[in-house]
Amino acid sequence: MPEPLLIFAILIAVFVGFNIGGSTTAPAFGPAVGASLVPKVVAGGLMAVFFGLGAATIGRRVVDTLGQQVLHDSSLFTLESSIVILGLVGLALFAGNRTGVPASTSMTTVGVIAGLGVASGELQWATMREILFWWVVAPIAGFAVSVVVGYVYYQRVADWISSSSADEPLFAIDRSGTIPTVTVTSSQRDELLAGVIVVGVGCLMAFSSGTSNIANVVAPLIGGGVIEMPIGIGLGSAAVALGALTIARRTLETLGSDIVELPLPAALVASTVSATIIVVLSLLGIPASFVVVATVSIAGLGWSRTLRGDGDSENRLSTPVGDGGVEPAEKHGALTPTGDGEPERELDFDPLESARVVTLQHVLPGVATASAYVVFSVAPVY
Repeated sequence: MPEPLLIFAILIAVFVGFNIGGSTTAPAFGPAVGASLVPKVVAGGLMAVFFGLGAATIGRRVVDTLGQQVLHDSSLFTLESSIVILGLVGLALFAGNRTGVPASTSMTTVGVIAGLGVASGELQWATMREILFWWVVAPIAGFAVSVVVGYVYYQRVADWISSSSADEPLFAIDRSGTIPTVTVTSSQRDELLAGVIVVGVGCLMAFSSGTSNIANVVAPLIGGGVIEMPIGIGLGSAAVALGALTIARRTLETLGSDIVELPLPAALVASTVSATIIVVLSLLGIPASFVVVATVSIAGLGWSRTLRGDGDSENRLSTPVGDGGVEPAEKHGALTPTGDGEPERELDFDPLESARVVTLQHVLPGVATASAYVVFSVAPVY
Protein backbone atom coordinates (compact mmCIF):
# COMPACT_ATOMS: atom_id res chain seq x y z
CA MET A 1 0.00 0.00 0.00
CA PRO A 2 1.46 3.43 -0.97
CA GLU A 3 2.63 5.56 1.91
CA PRO A 4 0.53 8.66 2.74
CA LEU A 5 3.33 11.04 1.72
CA LEU A 6 3.47 9.51 -1.76
CA ILE A 7 -0.30 9.80 -2.12
CA PHE A 8 -0.11 13.44 -1.04
CA ALA A 9 2.65 14.17 -3.57
CA ILE A 10 0.64 12.58 -6.38
CA LEU A 11 -2.47 14.54 -5.37
CA ILE A 12 -0.53 17.81 -5.55
CA ALA A 13 0.80 16.83 -8.99
CA VAL A 14 -2.75 16.08 -10.11
CA PHE A 15 -3.86 19.46 -8.75
CA VAL A 16 -1.19 21.24 -10.80
CA GLY A 17 -2.14 19.31 -13.94
CA PHE A 18 -5.83 19.90 -13.32
CA ASN A 19 -5.24 23.68 -13.19
CA ILE A 20 -3.05 23.59 -16.29
CA GLY A 21 -5.83 21.85 -18.18
CA GLY A 22 -8.36 24.38 -16.94
CA SER A 23 -6.25 27.41 -17.84
CA THR A 24 -4.78 26.37 -21.21
CA THR A 25 -7.86 24.96 -22.95
CA ALA A 26 -9.49 28.36 -23.45
CA PRO A 27 -6.48 29.98 -25.17
CA ALA A 28 -6.17 26.92 -27.41
CA PHE A 29 -9.80 26.37 -28.40
CA GLY A 30 -11.54 29.60 -27.40
CA PRO A 31 -11.59 30.89 -31.00
CA ALA A 32 -13.05 27.59 -32.27
CA VAL A 33 -15.73 27.52 -29.56
CA GLY A 34 -16.49 31.22 -29.99
CA ALA A 35 -16.98 30.69 -33.71
CA SER A 36 -19.34 27.74 -33.00
CA LEU A 37 -17.05 25.35 -34.85
CA VAL A 38 -16.89 22.83 -32.00
CA PRO A 39 -18.85 22.47 -28.74
CA LYS A 40 -17.05 22.86 -25.41
CA VAL A 41 -16.98 19.13 -24.70
CA VAL A 42 -15.25 18.47 -28.03
CA ALA A 43 -12.76 21.25 -27.31
CA GLY A 44 -11.96 19.62 -23.97
CA GLY A 45 -11.57 16.25 -25.64
CA LEU A 46 -9.24 17.64 -28.31
CA MET A 47 -7.19 19.36 -25.62
CA ALA A 48 -6.84 16.09 -23.72
CA VAL A 49 -5.85 14.09 -26.81
CA PHE A 50 -3.30 16.50 -28.25
CA PHE A 51 -1.81 17.44 -24.88
CA GLY A 52 -1.28 13.75 -24.20
CA LEU A 53 0.26 13.27 -27.64
CA GLY A 54 2.71 16.12 -27.08
CA ALA A 55 3.55 14.87 -23.60
CA ALA A 56 4.16 11.29 -24.70
CA THR A 57 6.46 12.28 -27.55
CA ILE A 58 8.48 15.50 -27.31
CA GLY A 59 7.50 16.18 -23.70
CA ARG A 60 9.82 13.43 -22.46
CA ARG A 61 12.81 15.56 -23.41
CA VAL A 62 11.68 18.44 -21.23
CA VAL A 63 10.95 16.05 -18.35
CA ASP A 64 14.52 14.75 -18.64
CA THR A 65 15.91 18.29 -18.56
CA LEU A 66 14.01 19.31 -15.43
CA GLY A 67 14.32 15.97 -13.68
CA GLN A 68 17.93 15.07 -14.55
CA GLN A 69 19.90 18.06 -15.84
CA VAL A 70 19.02 21.12 -13.73
CA LEU A 71 20.47 19.54 -10.56
CA HIS A 72 23.74 17.61 -10.29
CA ASP A 73 22.08 15.09 -7.99
CA SER A 74 18.54 14.09 -8.94
CA SER A 75 18.15 12.25 -5.63
CA LEU A 76 17.44 15.69 -4.14
CA PHE A 77 13.93 15.20 -5.51
CA THR A 78 12.65 13.44 -2.42
CA LEU A 79 8.96 13.12 -1.70
CA GLU A 80 9.21 16.06 0.69
CA SER A 81 11.07 18.34 -1.71
CA SER A 82 8.76 17.34 -4.58
CA ILE A 83 5.75 18.31 -2.47
CA VAL A 84 7.32 21.72 -1.77
CA ILE A 85 8.18 22.26 -5.45
CA LEU A 86 4.75 21.30 -6.77
CA GLY A 87 3.05 23.23 -3.95
CA LEU A 88 4.91 26.44 -4.85
CA VAL A 89 4.05 25.94 -8.52
CA GLY A 90 0.38 25.49 -7.61
CA LEU A 91 0.44 28.65 -5.47
CA ALA A 92 1.99 30.63 -8.33
CA LEU A 93 -0.77 29.43 -10.66
CA PHE A 94 -3.37 30.51 -8.13
CA ALA A 95 -1.70 33.92 -7.62
CA GLY A 96 -1.55 34.46 -11.36
CA ASN A 97 -5.23 33.72 -11.74
CA ARG A 98 -6.05 36.11 -8.89
CA THR A 99 -4.02 38.97 -10.41
CA GLY A 100 -5.47 38.39 -13.85
CA VAL A 101 -2.00 37.76 -15.28
CA PRO A 102 -1.37 34.05 -15.84
CA ALA A 103 1.99 33.05 -14.40
CA SER A 104 4.40 31.09 -16.55
CA THR A 105 4.20 27.55 -15.22
CA SER A 106 7.44 26.54 -16.91
CA MET A 107 9.38 29.53 -15.61
CA THR A 108 7.98 28.98 -12.13
CA THR A 109 8.88 25.28 -12.10
CA VAL A 110 12.42 25.92 -13.34
CA GLY A 111 12.81 28.74 -10.81
CA VAL A 112 11.63 26.64 -7.87
CA ILE A 113 13.94 23.77 -8.83
CA ALA A 114 16.77 26.29 -9.22
CA GLY A 115 16.00 27.56 -5.71
CA LEU A 116 16.47 24.00 -4.46
CA GLY A 117 19.71 23.74 -6.44
CA VAL A 118 21.18 26.97 -5.03
CA ALA A 119 20.16 26.10 -1.46
CA SER A 120 21.77 22.67 -1.76
CA GLY A 121 24.76 23.78 -3.85
CA GLU A 122 23.78 21.28 -6.57
CA LEU A 123 22.55 23.60 -9.33
CA GLN A 124 23.84 22.85 -12.83
CA TRP A 125 24.74 26.38 -13.89
CA ALA A 126 25.56 25.35 -17.48
CA THR A 127 22.03 24.01 -17.95
CA MET A 128 20.52 27.11 -16.35
CA ARG A 129 22.54 29.40 -18.65
CA GLU A 130 21.27 27.48 -21.68
CA ILE A 131 17.67 27.70 -20.48
CA LEU A 132 17.98 31.42 -19.72
CA PHE A 133 19.54 32.03 -23.14
CA TRP A 134 16.56 30.51 -24.90
CA TRP A 135 14.17 32.35 -22.59
CA VAL A 136 15.63 35.57 -23.99
CA VAL A 137 15.78 34.44 -27.61
CA ALA A 138 12.28 32.92 -27.81
CA PRO A 139 10.27 36.07 -26.98
CA ILE A 140 12.47 38.18 -29.27
CA ALA A 141 11.88 35.69 -32.09
CA GLY A 142 8.14 35.64 -31.41
CA PHE A 143 7.99 39.45 -31.39
CA ALA A 144 10.02 39.79 -34.59
CA VAL A 145 8.06 37.19 -36.54
CA SER A 146 4.76 38.68 -35.40
CA VAL A 147 5.84 42.19 -36.43
CA VAL A 148 6.70 40.95 -39.93
CA VAL A 149 3.51 38.91 -40.27
CA GLY A 150 1.41 41.74 -38.87
CA TYR A 151 2.95 44.36 -41.12
CA VAL A 152 2.90 42.37 -44.35
CA TYR A 153 0.15 39.76 -44.11
CA TYR A 154 -2.23 40.52 -41.25
CA GLN A 155 -4.78 42.51 -43.24
CA ARG A 156 -4.92 39.83 -45.93
CA VAL A 157 -5.51 37.16 -43.31
CA ALA A 158 -8.17 39.27 -41.60
CA ASP A 159 -9.98 39.97 -44.87
CA TRP A 160 -9.91 36.30 -45.89
CA ILE A 161 -11.23 35.09 -42.53
CA SER A 162 -13.95 37.77 -42.56
CA SER A 163 -15.10 36.76 -46.04
CA SER A 164 -14.93 33.06 -45.14
CA SER A 165 -16.88 33.26 -41.87
CA ALA A 166 -20.06 31.25 -41.70
CA ASP A 167 -23.25 32.44 -40.04
CA GLU A 168 -24.02 28.91 -38.85
CA PRO A 169 -21.84 26.18 -37.33
CA LEU A 170 -19.81 24.36 -39.97
CA PHE A 171 -20.13 21.00 -38.22
CA ALA A 172 -23.11 19.38 -36.52
CA ILE A 173 -23.71 16.12 -34.67
CA ASP A 174 -26.34 13.91 -36.29
CA ARG A 175 -28.00 11.78 -33.59
CA SER A 176 -30.71 10.27 -35.81
CA GLY A 177 -28.86 6.97 -36.15
CA THR A 178 -27.74 4.43 -33.59
CA ILE A 179 -24.26 5.95 -33.51
CA PRO A 180 -23.97 9.77 -33.57
CA THR A 181 -22.02 11.08 -36.55
CA VAL A 182 -20.47 14.43 -37.42
CA THR A 183 -21.90 16.08 -40.51
CA VAL A 184 -20.66 19.06 -42.49
CA THR A 185 -23.25 21.80 -42.78
CA SER A 186 -21.40 24.04 -45.23
CA SER A 187 -20.58 23.42 -48.87
CA GLN A 188 -18.36 26.49 -49.19
CA ARG A 189 -14.71 25.51 -49.61
CA ASP A 190 -13.27 28.66 -48.01
CA GLU A 191 -15.61 28.37 -45.02
CA LEU A 192 -14.53 24.78 -44.46
CA LEU A 193 -10.86 25.65 -44.86
CA ALA A 194 -11.12 28.56 -42.40
CA GLY A 195 -12.88 26.34 -39.88
CA VAL A 196 -10.28 23.59 -40.21
CA ILE A 197 -7.49 26.14 -39.71
CA VAL A 198 -9.07 27.54 -36.53
CA VAL A 199 -9.51 24.07 -35.02
CA GLY A 200 -6.09 22.97 -36.29
CA VAL A 201 -4.33 25.87 -34.60
CA GLY A 202 -6.06 24.92 -31.35
CA CYS A 203 -4.77 21.36 -31.70
CA LEU A 204 -1.26 22.70 -32.35
CA MET A 205 -1.46 24.80 -29.19
CA ALA A 206 -2.66 21.81 -27.18
CA PHE A 207 0.21 19.71 -28.56
CA SER A 208 2.78 22.41 -27.71
CA SER A 209 1.33 22.67 -24.21
CA GLY A 210 1.84 18.95 -23.76
CA THR A 211 5.45 19.10 -24.93
CA SER A 212 6.33 21.77 -22.36
CA ASN A 213 3.84 21.58 -19.50
CA ILE A 214 3.97 17.86 -18.75
CA ALA A 215 7.35 18.44 -17.07
CA ASN A 216 5.79 20.99 -14.73
CA VAL A 217 3.42 18.32 -13.44
CA VAL A 218 5.63 15.29 -12.92
CA ALA A 219 9.35 16.14 -13.46
CA PRO A 220 10.26 16.19 -9.74
CA LEU A 221 8.53 12.85 -9.13
CA ILE A 222 10.14 11.24 -12.16
CA GLY A 223 13.55 12.81 -11.51
CA GLY A 224 13.60 11.46 -7.97
CA GLY A 225 12.60 7.99 -9.11
CA VAL A 226 9.29 8.18 -7.25
CA ILE A 227 7.38 7.16 -10.39
CA GLU A 228 8.49 5.89 -13.80
CA MET A 229 8.32 8.02 -16.96
CA PRO A 230 5.36 6.21 -18.62
CA ILE A 231 3.32 6.34 -15.42
CA GLY A 232 4.19 10.00 -14.89
CA ILE A 233 3.26 10.93 -18.47
CA GLY A 234 -0.05 9.09 -18.12
CA LEU A 235 -0.79 10.61 -14.72
CA GLY A 236 0.00 14.16 -15.81
CA SER A 237 -1.95 13.85 -19.06
CA ALA A 238 -4.96 12.44 -17.23
CA ALA A 239 -4.90 15.32 -14.73
CA VAL A 240 -4.76 17.87 -17.54
CA ALA A 241 -7.57 16.06 -19.36
CA LEU A 242 -9.71 16.22 -16.22
CA GLY A 243 -9.21 19.98 -16.02
CA ALA A 244 -9.88 20.41 -19.74
CA LEU A 245 -13.16 18.52 -19.53
CA THR A 246 -14.42 20.18 -16.33
CA ILE A 247 -13.30 23.61 -15.18
CA ALA A 248 -12.18 24.61 -18.69
CA ARG A 249 -15.82 24.58 -19.79
CA ARG A 250 -16.36 27.75 -17.76
CA THR A 251 -13.34 29.56 -19.20
CA LEU A 252 -14.37 28.49 -22.69
CA GLU A 253 -17.87 29.84 -22.07
CA THR A 254 -16.69 33.20 -20.81
CA LEU A 255 -13.67 33.24 -23.13
CA GLY A 256 -11.74 34.67 -20.19
CA SER A 257 -8.32 34.64 -21.82
CA ASP A 258 -6.22 37.45 -23.17
CA ILE A 259 -5.59 35.47 -26.36
CA VAL A 260 -9.28 34.70 -26.86
CA GLU A 261 -10.20 38.34 -26.32
CA LEU A 262 -8.19 39.20 -29.44
CA PRO A 263 -9.77 39.44 -32.87
CA LEU A 264 -9.77 36.00 -34.45
CA PRO A 265 -7.01 36.70 -37.05
CA ALA A 266 -4.66 37.99 -34.33
CA ALA A 267 -5.41 35.02 -32.09
CA LEU A 268 -4.60 32.61 -34.90
CA VAL A 269 -1.34 34.33 -35.84
CA ALA A 270 -0.12 34.73 -32.25
CA SER A 271 -1.11 31.17 -31.38
CA THR A 272 0.61 29.67 -34.41
CA VAL A 273 3.84 31.61 -33.91
CA SER A 274 3.94 30.88 -30.16
CA ALA A 275 3.06 27.19 -30.40
CA THR A 276 5.65 26.61 -33.12
CA ILE A 277 8.40 28.23 -31.04
CA ILE A 278 7.45 26.17 -27.97
CA VAL A 279 7.51 22.90 -29.94
CA VAL A 280 10.96 23.74 -31.35
CA LEU A 281 12.31 24.54 -27.88
CA SER A 282 10.78 21.35 -26.49
CA LEU A 283 12.61 19.39 -29.17
CA LEU A 284 15.78 20.92 -27.72
CA GLY A 285 14.66 19.88 -24.23
CA ILE A 286 14.14 23.49 -23.13
CA PRO A 287 11.18 24.21 -20.82
CA ALA A 288 9.65 27.40 -22.17
CA SER A 289 6.71 29.64 -21.42
CA PHE A 290 3.91 29.73 -23.95
CA VAL A 291 2.20 32.59 -22.14
CA VAL A 292 5.28 34.86 -22.31
CA VAL A 293 5.95 34.12 -25.99
CA ALA A 294 2.27 34.60 -26.80
CA THR A 295 2.19 37.94 -24.96
CA VAL A 296 5.12 39.40 -26.88
CA SER A 297 3.75 37.96 -30.13
CA ILE A 298 0.48 39.79 -29.50
CA ALA A 299 2.45 42.95 -28.72
CA GLY A 300 4.41 42.49 -31.95
CA LEU A 301 1.21 42.22 -33.95
CA GLY A 302 -0.16 45.33 -32.28
CA TRP A 303 3.02 47.30 -32.89
CA SER A 304 3.04 46.28 -36.55
CA ARG A 305 -0.45 47.73 -36.92
CA THR A 306 0.80 50.95 -35.32
CA LEU A 307 3.67 51.08 -37.81
CA ARG A 308 1.20 50.70 -40.66
CA GLY A 309 -0.92 53.49 -39.25
CA ASP A 310 -3.97 51.22 -39.01
CA GLY A 311 -6.64 52.18 -36.53
CA ASP A 312 -7.65 55.71 -35.55
CA SER A 313 -7.81 56.40 -31.82
CA GLU A 314 -10.49 59.01 -32.39
CA ASN A 315 -12.76 56.43 -33.99
CA ARG A 316 -12.46 53.77 -31.29
CA LEU A 317 -15.72 52.38 -30.07
CA SER A 318 -16.59 50.93 -26.70
CA THR A 319 -17.74 47.39 -26.18
CA PRO A 320 -20.28 46.29 -23.58
CA VAL A 321 -19.08 43.99 -20.84
CA GLY A 322 -20.95 41.32 -18.95
CA ASP A 323 -21.95 43.46 -15.98
CA GLY A 324 -23.87 45.87 -18.17
CA GLY A 325 -21.26 48.59 -18.12
CA VAL A 326 -19.06 49.82 -20.91
CA GLU A 327 -15.43 48.94 -21.20
CA PRO A 328 -12.98 51.15 -23.10
CA ALA A 329 -11.87 49.80 -26.45
CA GLU A 330 -8.24 50.28 -25.46
CA LYS A 331 -8.43 47.19 -23.28
CA HIS A 332 -9.56 44.70 -25.90
CA GLY A 333 -8.87 46.54 -29.12
CA ALA A 334 -10.68 49.06 -31.31
CA LEU A 335 -13.92 48.09 -33.00
CA THR A 336 -15.01 49.02 -36.46
CA PRO A 337 -18.46 48.57 -37.93
CA THR A 338 -18.83 45.80 -40.48
CA GLY A 339 -21.16 45.75 -43.41
CA ASP A 340 -24.06 44.31 -41.46
CA GLY A 341 -23.82 46.93 -38.73
CA GLU A 342 -22.15 44.68 -36.18
CA PRO A 343 -18.90 45.90 -34.65
CA GLU A 344 -15.78 43.91 -35.43
CA ARG A 345 -12.86 44.09 -33.02
CA GLU A 346 -9.56 45.35 -34.42
CA LEU A 347 -6.10 44.77 -33.05
CA ASP A 348 -4.76 47.58 -30.88
CA PHE A 349 -1.43 48.04 -29.11
CA ASP A 350 -0.93 49.41 -25.60
CA PRO A 351 2.81 49.37 -24.79
CA LEU A 352 2.31 50.18 -21.10
CA GLU A 353 -0.17 47.36 -20.60
CA SER A 354 2.08 44.96 -22.52
CA ALA A 355 5.02 45.94 -20.30
CA ARG A 356 2.92 45.47 -17.14
CA VAL A 357 1.80 41.99 -18.17
CA VAL A 358 5.29 40.82 -19.16
CA THR A 359 6.74 42.25 -15.93
CA LEU A 360 4.21 40.43 -13.75
CA GLN A 361 4.77 37.23 -15.71
CA HIS A 362 8.41 37.38 -14.58
CA VAL A 363 7.79 38.67 -11.06
CA LEU A 364 5.67 35.70 -9.97
CA PRO A 365 8.28 33.09 -10.97
CA GLY A 366 10.92 35.26 -9.31
CA VAL A 367 8.98 35.31 -6.06
CA ALA A 368 8.47 31.53 -6.27
CA THR A 369 12.22 31.03 -6.84
CA ALA A 370 13.15 33.17 -3.84
CA SER A 371 10.55 31.38 -1.72
CA ALA A 372 11.98 28.00 -2.70
CA TYR A 373 15.49 29.09 -1.78
CA VAL A 374 14.32 30.30 1.65
CA VAL A 375 12.26 27.16 2.33
CA PHE A 376 15.01 24.74 1.33
CA SER A 377 17.64 26.75 3.20
CA VAL A 378 15.61 26.80 6.42
CA ALA A 379 14.19 23.27 6.08
CA PRO A 380 16.49 21.08 3.94
CA VAL A 381 13.99 18.34 3.15
CA TYR A 382 16.08 16.97 0.29
